[in-house]
Amino acid sequence: MKTKSFITLLLSIFLLFNFESFAQETITDSQWQEDLKFLQKEVHNNFPFLFKKIKQEEWDAEVEKLHNQIPNLKEHEIKVGLSRIVSMFQYGHTQITFGTVAKYGVLPVNLYHFKDGVYIEGVQKAHQKALGAKVLKVERMEIEKALSAVRPVVPVENDQYFKAYGLRFLTVPTVLHAQRVIPKLSDKVTLTLEKEGNVFEYTFPTIPLKDLSRDYNLTIPNDMWLSARKNDKTPLYLKHLNEKFYYYEY
Repeated sequence: MKTKSFITLLLSIFLLFNFESFAQETITDSQWQEDLKFLQKEVHNNFPFLFKKIKQEEWDAEVEKLHNQIPNLKEHEIKVGLSRIVSMFQYGHTQITFGTVAKYGVLPVNLYHFKDGVYIEGVQKAHQKALGAKVLKVERMEIEKALSAVRPVVPVENDQYFKAYGLRFLTVPTVLHAQRVIPKLSDKVTLTLEKEGNVFEYTFPTIPLKDLSRDYNLTIPNDMWLSARKNDKTPLYLKHLNEKFYYYEY
């Protein structure tokens, strides 16, 4: 029964936060507040087992805080706020989909977290200068602070989960603005980069989410995209990223 109810909740969340895709009229503040209260009610009535890593009182307090803030927030800030609320449960598959917060575009980069920092693992060819560079700042914010700022939006279960799947939220201007990494919402974001001993600023425009070329958070090179990884030899675990889930070779 829990599985069935859980699927029902996910479906409800999907319909709730993709409502504007099917409707012509704008969702009002009161409707957003009703949606938030509906989510709260469903969680308490049908999914109390979600309260493992956070107390009900703490979660309810954050719900109430967002509820009161909604009249003063823009639509993208409300969506990011709702994503924070759901991500507080810290379960990877209990989430508002990434496409909801990234609907208005992402930076044309793919980031990867190595031991010594965050690097640009892949870019569109138009931005080849930035390929392989280490990210030092997002606008004026140090990279570590920027990572801490976006983490509450990511449905992470632990630090490794965030390193593997959370960096993509750092490429979404709506998330960066809602989490106060950047001062105003823009379709361009400037990163401070370091490459081959040189530190420089590079401004990226946004692209549609559908234009990304990656799978399992690694860039798939093609006519439009470059990867910093040498492609002369492909390790087995990267061999069929966008083709097969399971395979074997002798």
